[in-house]
Formats: sequence, C-alpha cells, structure tokens
Amino acid sequence: MGDTYSHGHHASVLKSHEWRTAENSAGYLLPHLAEGQRLLDVGCGPGTITADLARRVAPGEVVGIDPSAEVVERAQALGGEHANLRFAVGDVYALDLSDDSFDVVHAHQVLQHLSDPVAALREVRRVLAPGGTLAVRDSDYGAFTWHPASPGLTRWLELYHQLTARNGAEADAGRRLGEWVRAAGFTDVTVSSSTWTFADAESRAWWGGMWADRVHRSAFRDQVVAYGLSDDDEIGELSAAWQAWADEPDGFFAVLHGEVLAHP
Repeated sequence: MGDTYSHGHHASVLKSHEWRTAENSAGYLLPHLAEGQRLLDVGCGPGTITADLARRVAPGEVVGIDPSAEVVERAQALGGEHANLRFAVGDVYALDLSDDSFDVVHAHQVLQHLSDPVAALREVRRVLAPGGTLAVRDSDYGAFTWHPASPGLTRWLELYHQLTARNGAEADAGRRLGEWVRAAGFTDVTVSSSTWTFADAESRAWWGGMWADRVHRSAFRDQVVAYGLSDDDEIGELSAAWQAWADEPDGFFAVLHGEVLAHP
C-alpha cells in the first residue's frame, strides 16, 4: 500500500529518530528478550533501537526493515558493528519472510502512519513463531501535555491531526493499539503506557529546537501547505512557538505512548 508518511525523512526528523534507544523507547519489551532470539524490527528507521535490541538477543539474528531506501542505507552504516544484524527495504503489508520465522516482532511509532494497521498486524502475525512476542508502541498525540499554555502549540497539534487524517493515518494510535492487535487475531494482549518527558533546560532545548526546525523544514510543512491547511506565514509562527516553549524556564512537555505485548 502507498501510505504517506506525514513526517518525511528530513534531517530534522531523523535527529529525533536517532535519539531513540531500547532503553528510552522499548523498556516494556526488554524483560521479555533473551539471548538467541530471532527478532524483526518493522519500520526500523535509522536503526538505533534495532542495534540496541541486537545486542540484547545476540547471537540471535535481527532484521530491521523500513520502506525508505535512504533510511535503510543510513541504518546499514550502524548495523556494520553487529554481526547478527542486517537491514533491508521492506513492506510491512507484504513481508518477504517465511512463516513462523521470528521469536519477536517489534514496531515503534509505525502503526500510527498506516492506512490499514490491522492488515499490517496480520502480516506480522504470519511471520511470528508459535509462542512468539509482538511488541508495538505508538504515541498518542491527543494525549500530549505541555506547560505553559501555548496557542501556537495548540494550533500545531490541530494541524497535525488534520494532516494525518488527510493521509489516512491515526495520530492518536496509542489508545487504539489493543483494539488493532486483537482485531488482527493476537491473544494474551497486555496494554500499558509510558512517556517521554522534557522538563529540564537541556531536554527542552533539544525537543523544542528540533520541532521548531521540523515544522518548517520537514514533510509536515510541505504537506500542510500542499493540502491548503496552512501557509508559510503560519508555519513560521508555529516554529517560533516551539522555540518560545523551549526557552520557558518552567516548560514541561510529556509525550504519551500506548504499548502492547501480545502473542499469535
């Protein structure tokens, strides 16, 4: 399927993706990993989480797939450090992988961007071995919380919801993961949640500065303008709002994620 990725792969986007690690983004999965497991990371992006997972299940084989050849090439530079890790371009709706071939399938911030997440999960279920583990985690934009109040950030969030709806995606995926996983035929479904929190000077500068850059340089800007949802004047205001939040000495931002562990 030709899903449209609302963020794109500009350097300002990959900056946030490369910050992610197994520790800060897959903590709910880590207790369930063991040496020798074969693991598939769907929508692996630049591979920072994937590489961490590869270290934890070595010598088990780890495969990271992503639909973007550009991003896979970037991940391969990292993967060279791990003999048990490889990356490939792949389609989650049609995996070029054998039935029952992985002990663990992991997907981080993937389902929210798909037009048919249940179909993708059914395909993932096909490649999971009996007794295997599915681990999915997605943010829930509607549950984002920040302080102090910011009309600019409120408008940014409104625009992002409009954009993802236009692209056939689901910005509030975190709350729907359990529903989708059960619809795909998984059992023993455990739902949890966790947050990324940015509330000190260093993390505010990074998170706010990154978004100030992203809103006017990434595919977000290109798409909302192309769809007639916004214009460059407003985009400039949103970027400034993000920077103003980053400069707030009492600024707080929490990103809520839904998480699911399940079995085929």
